[in-house]
Amino acid sequence: MAIVPIQLYGDKILTEKSKNVKKVDDELIVKIKNMFDTMRNANGIGLAANQVGYSESIFVIDVTPVEGYEKIKPIVAINPQIVLESDETVFMEEGCLSLPDLRADVERPEKIKIRFIDTDENEVELEAEDLYARVILHEYDHLLGKTFPDRLEYKIRKKLQKELRLITERNLDIDYPVTEK
Repeated sequence: MAIVPIQLYGDKILTEKSKNVKKVDDELIVKIKNMFDTMRNANGIGLAANQVGYSESIFVIDVTPVEGYEKIKPIVAINPQIVLESDETVFMEEGCLSLPDLRADVERPEKIKIRFIDTDENEVELEAEDLYARVILHEYDHLLGKTFPDRLEYKIRKKLQKELRLITERNLDIDYPVTEK
């Protein structure tokens, strides 16, 4: 398949809500394969469609490179919906392929339940916790047009303005293909 340039913070598509998939066809399967190739090339563990310029409501996740998560199968979530979030939350450091070199502690629910369709158009319901839940919620946010800085307190986001500007201006070294400014 193909490695697609990743959209960076400041690109308009990252602020747009994704569109529901009406039918899984060959064109969509190619896009999904491209997403996996692109994510793995950039050493990521999750990627939403809008991060590679696609408008569909899809994300892919593969946490198998993470110690302790080797047995969790990669997923393709089409038209995902979060159906349950635990009241217990936890702060954990997050990064993002669309925000290279930027990391921050983000508060998210510890456990979730998500519903989506897979590439065979079967409805799937999945429970996740800890890092796995976090990655799902992070990618789900992308489909809503949000990035993790949107979840940070104002004063923390303000401290990150310089780094966010460098990303927006493409003024940093990135070891995977990204869109041009």
